[in-house]
Amino acid sequence: MKKLNLILLLALLIVSCTKDDDSTTINQCIDAYNLSESNITHLNTTVSWEDDNPSGIYKIEYGVSGFQIGTGHVITALETSFTLTGLLPNTTYDYYVKCVCDTDNESLPSEVKNFTTLPSLVVPEFKQNLSELNLFAGDLEDLNPSIYTFEYDLSTRLYTDYALKQRLIALPAGESMTFIGDNLPEFPDNTVIAKTFYYNIDDRDESLGKNIIETRLLIKLNGEWVLGNYKWNDAQTDATLDVDGATLPVTWIDSDGNSNNIDYEIPTSANCYTCHQTYAAVTPIGPKLKSMNFNIDGINQLQALKDRQLLSGLSDPTIVNRVPNWKDETLSDETRVRAYLDMNCAHCHSAGGFHNENYFQAMDLRYEVSFNDSHIYDKRYSIMARIQTSIEGYSMPFIGVSTPHTEAIDLIIPYLESLE
Repeated sequence: MKKLNLILLLALLIVSCTKDDDSTTINQCIDAYNLSESNITHLNTTVSWEDDNPSGIYKIEYGVSGFQIGTGHVITALETSFTLTGLLPNTTYDYYVKCVCDTDNESLPSEVKNFTTLPSLVVPEFKQNLSELNLFAGDLEDLNPSIYTFEYDLSTRLYTDYALKQRLIALPAGESMTFIGDNLPEFPDNTVIAKTFYYNIDDRDESLGKNIIETRLLIKLNGEWVLGNYKWNDAQTDATLDVDGATLPVTWIDSDGNSNNIDYEIPTSANCYTCHQTYAAVTPIGPKLKSMNFNIDGINQLQALKDRQLLSGLSDPTIVNRVPNWKDETLSDETRVRAYLDMNCAHCHSAGGFHNENYFQAMDLRYEVSFNDSHIYDKRYSIMARIQTSIEGYSMPFIGVSTPHTEAIDLIIPYLESLE
């Protein structure tokens, strides 16, 4: 009897297997894996993944980080990568992918990945509020530069009533400055140059905060530079476009513990133009390559710009001449004085400058000009008189300084007297 039952069972299995051969087996759609992101901008991101299914299409669901699965934006893709567009700047998004092998055969959701878009681009326009230009990241008062800017310094800095300064340049995305010599590079249109003036509450302890006074801008539009100035509010939360200028009382404690008081002068638009002109065309003063050709934290500043592809046409920074630091006491007095005059005076006292309408009878205080051609000797008494006063229209610098630069005077006067 047991033998008969076994024979019947085998017969049933044979019949069943024969019927299965007439049907089609549907394989489970395999999940997408190795999700990744690339080409992230402030508005777009490309997402990619891998898939071992023989063929299929894909569903991408994404949304602001933390969105509930099933409530996000759904995109259908035909390839294993897709560029998400129309995103919000500086925002973190979650996303996942499902493979669709057939109408009724979808994979399970992949792992959930995320990415963060970049901040908004710098705006090369004079908006009413400085915050609208996107030059800074986070709270404006922290002066954290946008990732689209680079912060630079000068070997010898322009004196402005002992104010501290942050110097930024924002180039259009994907463009660079072009080397054309030791002085200013060629800047592309829509470049923004910003200089923010401030005082520490106490130079001995920067954690006590700062008093930000103004941010001056140069924007290159259609081949020409345009000037603008932003005055900071008392709360230090923003600055507004200002054309009238102002005089503000400023108090700070210096590194020696001395309390200082000055009447700081915010220039008018006309005042800015007085210094920022060459042959009547608005011109930047500070970011000359000869004044930027030095090391910061062990790295040459021009080389760093080359490495970031922000400066083109320069094979080697060593071919660029250098203006030294006027405070370097290992240098000769003449070298230090010439460096100081180059940065603080040469924008007016050189070819095409405000004070050099009759160039051949005027001073040329550029560092690279020979001593004889500078006419420093001929004008030494005038220089000595003018640098020791702050009488507007007579002093040197001509405007924008309410307090003579004591440390510079202590160097320049003895040097000029030695020329007798």
